[in-house]
Amino acid sequence: MYKNLRWKLLTIAVVFAVFFAVGVYPMLAAHFHWPVPAALQAKALKLGLDLKGGVELRMRVNTDDALKTTTTSTAEALRSSLATQTITPTITLVSPTSFRVEGVPQDRAQAFRSAADEITQTDYDINSMPGGVYQFTMKPNIERDQREQAVDQTMQTIDRRVNELGVVEPSIARQSNNDELLIQLPGVSDVAHAKEIIGKTAQLEFKLVEAGPGAKEDLLKQYNGNLPGDLEIVPGSGGDAGASYVVKKIAPVTGADLRMAKPGLDENNQPAVHFELKPSGAPKFGKLSGENIGRYLAIVLDNKVISAPRLDGRITDQGRISGGFTAETANDLALTLRSGALPAGLTSLEENVVGPSLGSDSIRAGVIASAVGMLLIIAFMLVYYKLSGINAAVALICNLVILLGLMAYIGATMTLPGIAGFVLTMGVGVDSNVLIFERIKEEIAAQRGVRAAINAGFSRVFLTLLDTHIASLIAAAFLFQFGTGPIRGFATTLSIGLFVNLFTSIFVSKTLYEFELSKRQTPALSI
Repeated sequence: MYKNLRWKLLTIAVVFAVFFAVGVYPMLAAHFHWPVPAALQAKALKLGLDLKGGVELRMRVNTDDALKTTTTSTAEALRSSLATQTITPTITLVSPTSFRVEGVPQDRAQAFRSAADEITQTDYDINSMPGGVYQFTMKPNIERDQREQAVDQTMQTIDRRVNELGVVEPSIARQSNNDELLIQLPGVSDVAHAKEIIGKTAQLEFKLVEAGPGAKEDLLKQYNGNLPGDLEIVPGSGGDAGASYVVKKIAPVTGADLRMAKPGLDENNQPAVHFELKPSGAPKFGKLSGENIGRYLAIVLDNKVISAPRLDGRITDQGRISGGFTAETANDLALTLRSGALPAGLTSLEENVVGPSLGSDSIRAGVIASAVGMLLIIAFMLVYYKLSGINAAVALICNLVILLGLMAYIGATMTLPGIAGFVLTMGVGVDSNVLIFERIKEEIAAQRGVRAAINAGFSRVFLTLLDTHIASLIAAAFLFQFGTGPIRGFATTLSIGLFVNLFTSIFVSKTLYEFELSKRQTPALSI
């Protein structure tokens, strides 16, 4: 008997049983309503949007919002710098990429230019006009980079949010227009909720209240109808709907300083959001709260004041946001804060709901294609290679079972292109067996013994198989790196199939030959 044959057969049996239980049995159980252990159900193979159904959204990133935020921040930074030099011009936003400064005294022009150069020289072009007027315009390369960065950050934030929602393998890809995104959410049925979570900007800011709450007209009267340039009026929400607040334009602490946010309860057992600040944000919040005890702090979310609590003491690394939340809205707010704010708003362009009937049809077509392909391959191998074709058929079945099990275990998602990769894997597996069988036939034709021919066939073809599989893996890696969701699904299935095929075509196939020959006194081979 061949050396270690018993352990080889045991290894194949265990591997087959484990991956059959993980990858195949849950699917059979779902179809035939068999009982499934919870551990196996949790590992069941996940289906993509084209198979399971779900939501497909096409959205535009309003990159002007990100540019406007940057321009406003720059203008306010310039205002603060000029105030230290007792220069108080009028600063107005002209467009998302430009602002104008008016009323700079002629005798302070040099001091103004020095302050302006220090803050804006690398990002803005300065155009001097008569009468102490200066126009600041964002440089074209800076504008291009800002728009690109806004789209990239939006994609990353959406990805974090949908993963928090429990969506498996979402696809978020740019369209032909650079600011348009195609978002696919497999298994999602509540379109409105998904759009709300994805599209919520979640720009959180903590700003000191200068006046309010009150009607906007009454607040303006307190400033004689002329609000200072460093202040703004922000409307309230929830219980303060209809009331407004006067707050500073620039927030000393923002959502970017948050480390964690989670839903909880306030002192009245009402839903609230508890948060913790990053080490870099805690000193800023401590300074803000410690220097303003007794004043009110507006918690501004997406340019609306959701609450304005009184600062009764210094707060450093922890706090709470309350404002008439329900349990669901508190959970949603915590989710969006954890995932980070969108740098720009989103405009919904199109939405499609993919029903499960399409998925069922796709799965049925894929299963039929796979089954027909497998039967034709097995028939060919049996006709051409006689009883050795059974060896190839068993190795092929092992290949597909292990492939399904591995995909389920690592949490990969099966898509329609993935089924194409699944079918292609069968072809690669058969091709490997053909190379081995042809080499064995050559060795037998050279008058070598059966056992020697089998050993030579497998050993001499191994490097060839390794070379072809590595080349295919490189191609699959590039498809995965640069492809979108469907292409990645194909690349994932193909990559796993290539690894599995090396195991089945070399280890499983050879072990089957050894097992068959070990039962015969006079070795013979039907090939």
